[in-house]
Amino acid sequence: MKIAVLMACYNRKEQTLACLKSLYAQQLPQNTVLAIYLTDDHSTDGTADAVAERYPDVEILNGSGNLFWVGGMRNSWNAALAGNYDAYLLLNDDTVLVPKALKTLIALVQPQTCIGIGTTWDKAREIPSYGGRRLWSRRSDKSRIVYDEHVPVECDMANANIMLVPKAVVAQIGILSSRYTQSMADYDYVLRAKQAGFRAVVAPGILGHCTDDHGNNWKSVKVPLKQRIAYLKSPKGLSYNEYLGFIRQHFPLYLPEVFVKLWLKTLFPVLWDKFKVKSLQH
Repeated sequence: MKIAVLMACYNRKEQTLACLKSLYAQQLPQNTVLAIYLTDDHSTDGTADAVAERYPDVEILNGSGNLFWVGGMRNSWNAALAGNYDAYLLLNDDTVLVPKALKTLIALVQPQTCIGIGTTWDKAREIPSYGGRRLWSRRSDKSRIVYDEHVPVECDMANANIMLVPKAVVAQIGILSSRYTQSMADYDYVLRAKQAGFRAVVAPGILGHCTDDHGNNWKSVKVPLKQRIAYLKSPKGLSYNEYLGFIRQHFPLYLPEVFVKLWLKTLFPVLWDKFKVKSLQH
């Protein structure tokens, strides 16, 4: 089985190297071959040089410095498409895999009827940090992480920290959408795959470790309004236009509520500061 590993990095040299170390330590099934595609988005901390020195067989692709996560992953994926791989592993560079991770996912996705999702664990908080998510209802994108220690679990959408996509899925729906810059492309991808008739399944147990570093998704009332509006529109903030587009496509009935909440969160963040409301997670 030929698997293309897709990664993107920017100024996280030690984390990127730790991720690659865990990848090279995988307990792979016999006749499994990995090819690693890493887009370095013009890092200034020497990430590309360090990777080239320690892992010379990694194909390092140079970004412009403005690719963000989605652009970097699309760049790696597009480069890998020429290789005729059986599957594509989307892997965040701040994720450290457990040795059995890939072996577990490979067994899960055979015979190419589902996307395999790996759950990551936040060691500091002692909770799952990323993985498959189940919607509370079909009306909105509100969701919770789901996984089981012993059996696979179906999910509705997922983070792509550890995600194995068979070539059959790619042949039908393509790669991550260019409509997104930093976030939501992984949620969108799984939702589209399910609409196309594929399943999304969370592998049993914890397959990696990754800290949830998102924090609050609003700016405090102590932050000037101009900065709060900039955060609303920023790809690394609330991604206003892209998020509304995501909701319009997948959860159209939720659009009016999302519009109001985004602006309330920006204009009157005291409501969130006071009550610690965590809404619109994406």
